[in-house]
Amino acid sequence: MIVSLILSLGVLATQLTQIDYRYHSILVLGFLAYGLSSWALFDDLKGVEWFTTLILPAIYPVSVSLFYFLLPERFLSRIFVLVIFGVGMYALMLTENIFSVAAIRTIQLLRAAHAVGFLITLVTAFFLYYTILSLRLPFWANSLLVFGASVPLLIQALWSVELTEKISKKNLMYGVFLALAVGELALVLSFWPVTLEVGSLFLVSMLYVALGISQQHFLERMFRKTLYEYLAVGVVVLITFLFVTKWG
Repeated sequence: MIVSLILSLGVLATQLTQIDYRYHSILVLGFLAYGLSSWALFDDLKGVEWFTTLILPAIYPVSVSLFYFLLPERFLSRIFVLVIFGVGMYALMLTENIFSVAAIRTIQLLRAAHAVGFLITLVTAFFLYYTILSLRLPFWANSLLVFGASVPLLIQALWSVELTEKISKKNLMYGVFLALAVGELALVLSFWPVTLEVGSLFLVSMLYVALGISQQHFLERMFRKTLYEYLAVGVVVLITFLFVTKWG
């Protein structure tokens, strides 16, 4: 609770700094989030968990601050996002604590932690993708930045279902490959006449399908019905995406 409150105030503080120093303050917030999260979870952290368990609590506040910066200057909308962030950060800290404990012994709340971690990973990815696309950078820059933002999110999300002492080669391969696929989609979107919201949602939806299938595969629960459900979501999103495209 203390960590989520401090970081909520930190997110607010980044928006009150001078615009020339705002991105610097967001970077400081990321380091602060990592430090506070490591302090809160210190007793259960060991080895690779200093990366896998703490990377999402560090990136999540950064992504919210970047997205918060792009919101219209309306008091209610900003307060709403701030409250949602605080609740999400508190849930995330509980989730990462469960992962740390579950890496040592069996715990009944692990399935719920997987669901929360999966959701916050997608929310974080959306904020990052939205920020990247809003910069209106060249196609190659969009692709590289989306790839770079996706790699740590995917690796930690896949590790959370393995909970191994080291990041496996399989985890690294899947994480890099899936991030590369999302990065290539971002490259295509650079030439596609869609709004920021639609483009970001499309990337996150494809991430949802790819990560969901991969996690089920890692858990050895990849049944035909599960695969078809994820693929159906991907097809529906793709068809909807094509329909909402404004070709002019």
